[in-house]
Amino acid sequence: MSASGSASIRTVAFEGIEVKPVDVQVQIGAGLPSFAVVGLPDKAIAESRERVRSALGALGLALPPKRITVNLAPADLRKEGSHYDLPIALGLLVAMGVLPQDLTTNAIALGELGLDGSLRRVDGVLPTAVAAAAERCRLVCPAACGGEAAWLGGEIGIVAADSLLDLIQHERGERPLPVPSAETVPDDRAYPDLRDVKGQETAKRVLEIAAAGGHNLLMSGPPGSGKSMLAARLPGLLPPLDTAEILEVSMIASIAGTLDKGRLTRRRPFREPHHATSVAALVGGGPQARPGEISLAHKGILFLDELPEFARPVLEGLRQPMETGRVTVTRAQVKATYPSRFQLVAAMNPCPCGMLGDPARACAKAPRCGESYQSRLSGPLLDRIDLHIDVPAVSPADLAMPPPAEGSEVIAKRVAQARAIQAERYLQPSGGRLRTNAEVEGERLDAHATPDADGRTLLQRAAERQHLSARGYHRVLRVARTIADLDGEATVRRRHVAEALTYRRRERTRP
Repeated sequence: MSASGSASIRTVAFEGIEVKPVDVQVQIGAGLPSFAVVGLPDKAIAESRERVRSALGALGLALPPKRITVNLAPADLRKEGSHYDLPIALGLLVAMGVLPQDLTTNAIALGELGLDGSLRRVDGVLPTAVAAAAERCRLVCPAACGGEAAWLGGEIGIVAADSLLDLIQHERGERPLPVPSAETVPDDRAYPDLRDVKGQETAKRVLEIAAAGGHNLLMSGPPGSGKSMLAARLPGLLPPLDTAEILEVSMIASIAGTLDKGRLTRRRPFREPHHATSVAALVGGGPQARPGEISLAHKGILFLDELPEFARPVLEGLRQPMETGRVTVTRAQVKATYPSRFQLVAAMNPCPCGMLGDPARACAKAPRCGESYQSRLSGPLLDRIDLHIDVPAVSPADLAMPPPAEGSEVIAKRVAQARAIQAERYLQPSGGRLRTNAEVEGERLDAHATPDADGRTLLQRAAERQHLSARGYHRVLRVARTIADLDGEATVRRRHVAEALTYRRRERTRP
């Protein structure tokens, strides 16, 4: 075993879900015994010296009494996380002559070391595997992350070990490690069924439109009217994620550390943060600019119950991501961009007590309490919500009725047919990713959603009377296009525009 030498092995740094290459350069040279890590490391990396020293000691290996320098290049890129442990240890083993030099050739390594030499799971393995596949190199990672990396296994070689000892024996050819296999989360959990909801036929219709076109939805009604119940049944109407969407969603979950044992799922995300959630938790942020709820809800649903109870800055933080489908989180030394193409579903009471407009349970503070409560929501935010409906209280007669004949399974089939029409319509030769009417804009919206002559006349008159903004005008077109798709119509007609207009937000009026 050589006491002096050098080695270099590749790993990665993360900026959002973007992977940045990092070269871990290890040098053992003459000088007083020391172990220095340079290249803008954070606290977790600085502490890796002790984890690496202890892990090597557990294998019966001692660091040479030399000057050891580890450089993380490029030096001006900030490095964060414990996944640098494994590449540093491998670099040292190569520099000491324990492992062959070709181990570090054409390989990317990441993983956290335990004091006993075990390898612990780390975040971000899936994006790293994608980067490794693009560069056609091997990936070395903990066994706990092997299933996550195996989704790219056909394109890269994966070495997934439980411990540093297992990895050394594999590289020496003494005990080859098995190739990890990709796994999915079993999809055996049933969604809540719309058959459980009695009455509320208008709300069910709007829920179908929202599912078919990916439209944002706001439900307003008294407590107990079924708003949360309806929202919980929306995921059961949506089609499962396709292959490209699975990769997008899972890369965010990998960075956030929320993948279930590295297993991927075809179910769309459904996030329901509490109204006490902070801006950083909802939009993203913190010292390391981690993804927030809106990114974890990418390609799925973000359900905000009791919408006016959220802090005003939190809600205003939704405005830009709702338009662009992405969010950029900037901190003093970190900048990260995450995708956030979510479908907003919100619920609210008309006033703090929820009884505004009910003559049988009149509130002494009406209508001022309702006006004050609803004014917590800004006009620009409400303008970005396509569908606005009132959900009335369910009558005892409705509750006594038998379950409706049409459940989630029947509605989901119509939604799937409408989504298939949209996917084919917006298919781009360049490989674009428009999938729903809620995403389309510009010339494509004009080409596919412009109504017939009667529909255009109705929409123009309504836009003048309701003082629709340009955004509101185009959102009515998108909803009308979705209604036409549900009807199997190639042309948007007057009746589709008329129905879409009934779901548009109207100015607040006194009861």
